[in-house]
Amino acid sequence: MFEPIKHWLEHRHIQQLGFTRPDWDAVNAGWQVLERYSEAERQQLFELTLRFLVHKVFASGRDFELAGPICLKVATMACVPILNLGLSWYDDWQTLIVYEGDFRPKRPFRGDDGVVHETGPGLSGEAWQRGPVILSWEAIQHCGPHVRSGKAGNVVIHELAHKLDMLKQGANCAPPLHKGMSAQQWHDVFESAWLQLQGLVFHYHDFHQGKAHKHGLHGESALHGMLPIDLYGLTSPAEFFAVCSETFFEAPVVLKQALPDVYEQLGLFYRQDPAALL
Repeated sequence: MFEPIKHWLEHRHIQQLGFTRPDWDAVNAGWQVLERYSEAERQQLFELTLRFLVHKVFASGRDFELAGPICLKVATMACVPILNLGLSWYDDWQTLIVYEGDFRPKRPFRGDDGVVHETGPGLSGEAWQRGPVILSWEAIQHCGPHVRSGKAGNVVIHELAHKLDMLKQGANCAPPLHKGMSAQQWHDVFESAWLQLQGLVFHYHDFHQGKAHKHGLHGESALHGMLPIDLYGLTSPAEFFAVCSETFFEAPVVLKQALPDVYEQLGLFYRQDPAALL
């Protein structure tokens, strides 16, 4: 009996936002991901974006002036992964905190030199278990198929993928799967791809730098060129899922050609086929 009242309140709050479809089109102009969708899908995404805005709370980080168009763009990117899943997949969290630039978490951080610092390095995004999503507006403006050392990057999709991953047993590259999907197949596909890319990294180090354990994964321009995803995705299974997800949407053909089984599993999970839309 409460559903009609909930829908009426939601519709009223959407009207109070004051955003129109032309506003939405203007804010997202030039973002290649949206250009792949049909007009019907774009309208569906626009409506989902407005619903996202009335159900979530946006907060400014460090007094950043959080204008309406910024919220509209962030909400659009956040809704792309759940376009065919539904807003309920984001029910277990409420707040997005947006900083103007990178932010530094106030928690102990051990550097490469072994020294423990009071705060960690600057981050462009972070998703907390049962907590907020934190984002850098500067990083959001630099999303696309070649923005991270020539690899795909989208900090909003990356952090929201973490949120989806956390729904089951924490962020571990094992989100809740749909009926008909095989958990064993999912595990085998992602483990195989992970080992394949890790093997490529260590093979590169052995032949070009020696004693791979003394070298980090970052700053290797030649190695970056050999991989289909950003190297950050190889730092943990959780990051592997998030980086593969942002690549799935921002550079789908690259992912499909390099890791076809991973692309197939992500297509089943997100219920989208962005490579086909091209």
